[in-house]
Amino acid sequence: MTKKSKSVITKSLDDLKAVDTKILDLSKINSFTDHLVITTGTSSPHISAISKKLYEELKKNKIPIYGYEGKGSKEWILIDLGEIVINVMSSSARELYDLESLWDPSL
Repeated sequence: MTKKSKSVITKSLDDLKAVDTKILDLSKINSFTDHLVITTGTSSPHISAISKKLYEELKKNKIPIYGYEGKGSKEWILIDLGEIVINVMSSSARELYDLESLWDPSL
């Protein structure tokens, strides 16, 4: 993850008060991405606002976006940057899918 990418992502998430953001380094355990970002929105409009702001900031900073899944979803939106995959989730979806336990080698 480049400093620029990390800065744009973390600033956007902080600006919109995303909750409990985690950045997992997966570079040594899989081949689909190097980093997994997991964050939580407090409501459906909050999840939508976070993902929209993040998408706009990534585009503005010329960071390539390869996929955007779940647009309009109330539970989970995924933004694929290739080397970084960002998950904006509701607290219930985050608890149900428990991506941290699945992908964090330290757990």
